[in-house]
Amino acid sequence: MRAQSSATTASRIAVATEPERDRPGLGTLQAALGVIAFSLTFPATAWGLEGFGPWSLVAVRTVLAAVIAGGCLLALRVPLPARRHWPGLAVVAAGVVLGFPLLTTLALQTSTTAHAAVVVGLLPLTTALFSALRVGTRPSRTFWTAALAGAAAVLAFTVQQSGGALSTADLYLFAALLVCAAGYTEGGRLARVMPGWHVIGWALVLCLPLTVPVAAFALAQEPVQPTAHSVTGLLWVAAGSQFLGLVVWYRGMAAIGIPKASQLQLAQPLLTLVWSVLLLGEHLTVAAPLTAAAVLVCIAVTQRARG
Repeated sequence: MRAQSSATTASRIAVATEPERDRPGLGTLQAALGVIAFSLTFPATAWGLEGFGPWSLVAVRTVLAAVIAGGCLLALRVPLPARRHWPGLAVVAAGVVLGFPLLTTLALQTSTTAHAAVVVGLLPLTTALFSALRVGTRPSRTFWTAALAGAAAVLAFTVQQSGGALSTADLYLFAALLVCAAGYTEGGRLARVMPGWHVIGWALVLCLPLTVPVAAFALAQEPVQPTAHSVTGLLWVAAGSQFLGLVVWYRGMAAIGIPKASQLQLAQPLLTLVWSVLLLGEHLTVAAPLTAAAVLVCIAVTQRARG
């Protein structure tokens, strides 16, 4: 009886951790859903900053996301990851859970969401570079040509919008690109051997000993004036961006590969531009639709190029 139970459990684990590589259509859909969730992050952060300080917003969002993730892990009795996976989870935690949210939130204190979105549009190329170094992927020349073209379009848009000068906010955003690309790459690698939501779930839980005291201290030091916008923004970046979005994103990366999934994020700044108009009332220049057309062409090419 025990042997049969063990076999059943092993079978379930195998099914749960089986990579989705044989279902590229599903993987593309999951990665795309992650991009949509991420595209709302900057507008939601801007809303959150209406009632919370930057440190409070980042720490509280991380604690809330960790509570959601930890509750799911506990309810489903998910065992602790193998010891060999903890260093990778630490990289995910440092880059995706802590570094990127903090750096982009600091940038959004002085930058518009539209400007931040186009700078972070360089993330797909950065992630592909990290992937080549860390995982050993070797995309084709066509892939790299299209990826570089998409990055160039985003960079040109950024320079045009900023008047050719880089601000402190831009430096925060470029640093965010580096730490997030490292976290995405490591998370995508781990998602090949464990479910994607386990990756981000354990990374969030790993940060709790740090984020709980930081949240308590920041809330005591920074002014807090909750509004409907700020609370909605906080809840979205915690549940949508920090947990649910990363769950489907890592599953998508495991299915279609890190380089191709990362190129879907070329659409993220364009979606964010739409949200910035609809939710924040920001105004776009005529360069936005031109950049959108160029980026969409690059996405189509990268998705067809063989790795």
